[in-house]
Amino acid sequence: MAKIEGFRIKNYRVLKDVTLGKLWSMQKAQALTPMTAVIGKNGVGKSSLFDAFGFLADCLKLGVEEACDTRGRGGFERICSLGATGPIEFEVYYKQDGNARPITYELAIDADKTGRPYVKRERLRQRRKGQKHGWPFSFLVLNEGKGIVWKGEELGQPFDTDTEFVDLLQLIKKIETDSQAEESRETEIVELQDKRKLGIVTLGALKQHPRISAFRQFIEGWYLSYFTPDAARSLPLAGAQKHLNIHGDNLGNVVQFMEREHPKRFQSILDRIAEKIPGIDRITTEESPDRRVLLRFNDKGFDDPFYAQQMSDGTLKVFAYLLLLEDPTPPPFICIEEPENGLYHKLLETLATEFRSHATGRKNAPQIFITTHQPYFVDALSPEETWILEKGQGGFSTIRRASDDATVKALVDEGLPLGSLWYSDYLDAG
Repeated sequence: MAKIEGFRIKNYRVLKDVTLGKLWSMQKAQALTPMTAVIGKNGVGKSSLFDAFGFLADCLKLGVEEACDTRGRGGFERICSLGATGPIEFEVYYKQDGNARPITYELAIDADKTGRPYVKRERLRQRRKGQKHGWPFSFLVLNEGKGIVWKGEELGQPFDTDTEFVDLLQLIKKIETDSQAEESRETEIVELQDKRKLGIVTLGALKQHPRISAFRQFIEGWYLSYFTPDAARSLPLAGAQKHLNIHGDNLGNVVQFMEREHPKRFQSILDRIAEKIPGIDRITTEESPDRRVLLRFNDKGFDDPFYAQQMSDGTLKVFAYLLLLEDPTPPPFICIEEPENGLYHKLLETLATEFRSHATGRKNAPQIFITTHQPYFVDALSPEETWILEKGQGGFSTIRRASDDATVKALVDEGLPLGSLWYSDYLDAG
């Protein structure tokens, strides 16, 4: 399954310029771990970091203009860093699988003369097969909706060096006049009709661009949890559904599917629920006369079941997270903001361990990204998995890996839990 090794965000709210993990230009950096947690005080930008992933996913699904307005973002001017003179930029460095050559996706979003956001630049690049040094070769280059795309699984060899965006028009002219380029077989000159839509949306729908298609599907598969217990208490229409949606209001439908299609896996969830929340004996569904799904929780001490509407927020959250993790075809990337809310503090270390076991326990395991401010959760983390987000000079966020601090690593190696060190201010800068 595809994995993000690193990413960079520029000019997005308080994230003026932050990088996590490894980029093509930072080859000595350590890649992101299967589970990554970002910790920090209130107001340092954890929600902005979570929303940056959501914004990128929304750009793909909705287009950049609607993405700027949806989920209460308030438009381009509100999400662009205060005082920024350049565009909002994203860089994603990922591998399609463990043996694949990494691919870099770069996106820049700016406002036009009327103030409407549009895609200013877009690029995908990868080193050629057998290439161990030098710049990765761009197989998609778009500048304000115009550019070049290479076809097929492998890159052709029409040029010896990579081409910067400022040279794009010269590159187009060269391809049009250079018979050596064999445009009909290897390259296409493209111009998008709508500069507010990502090029990977249009080109990723064509089978002659499999690498672009694979990246598009990867982003489309991201799961960003906007789960709320109140949504899980809703009464959806009956009908089995494969996957939990981002709000969790189809929890009963997913239970119907798991009961029917994966009874052993569902029983495993119930067994672990019983370990974490004593008393829960059985979870089933019931269909009401008007074909609504009722989610029933049986407690060992009572003959009659409790319904989801009567269950605590914590019970519903733990159940939803386990259901999400046990999805037979899980999303490649799961992003959860502050999973600790509403949970008993002694459950948090267990929940963190559960997340890690699912991120590392199988070949097609999802990559999990979490923001938290709860030391009990952090107690279960390693310094390599943990990133510390802080406010820097000028009010913008800075980020660093806990494992970069030799003292912190030494203390954890001696057996001190990371959350306790954080609580005791050992992770603070300076």
